[in-house]
Amino acid sequence: MTTAHVFIATSLDGFIARPDGDIGWLLQRDDPDEDHGYTEFIADKDLIVMGRGSYEKVLSFDPWPYDRPVLVLSRQLADTPVPEALKGKVRFANWTPTEAMEALARENVRRVYVDGGQLVQSFLRDGLIADMVITTVPVLIGSGRPLFGALPHDIDLALVSSRSFPSGLVQSTYRVMP
Repeated sequence: MTTAHVFIATSLDGFIARPDGDIGWLLQRDDPDEDHGYTEFIADKDLIVMGRGSYEKVLSFDPWPYDRPVLVLSRQLADTPVPEALKGKVRFANWTPTEAMEALARENVRRVYVDGGQLVQSFLRDGLIADMVITTVPVLIGSGRPLFGALPHDIDLALVSSRSFPSGLVQSTYRVMP
């Protein structure tokens, strides 16, 4: 069985980026001396699934930050070639979250990291997220791209752990209840 897991940061008012996709407010808070657990989180993930917006943002990073295969779910990119520098690292597909998880299960992928606000929302709506690590940055940005959106029903969560960091970040891990 393939399971989906989230590791994401949000402003205190619930946004993962400004309306234009800017995440400078988040990068300003990144303290290289503070371990927020990403290395431990990603260690048992076989693959990263992200949406087009996240992929386009990550393309601006140099070098490419991932050492695992990346699947980008996007109608717009599905029929376009992968950039030469990312061949063998990235692939595009026009799948729903459920179709993606079924395809990954056939490939023996067991644990995936789901990244990107709209994609996380879609995976949540389809009941595919097992757990979420959400790091809250103590900043109000007023508007932007929300982490969570409309849902067809309540999604119950169980708090697994919560911790704070000297920088003021608060990280909570939730298990999604069946």
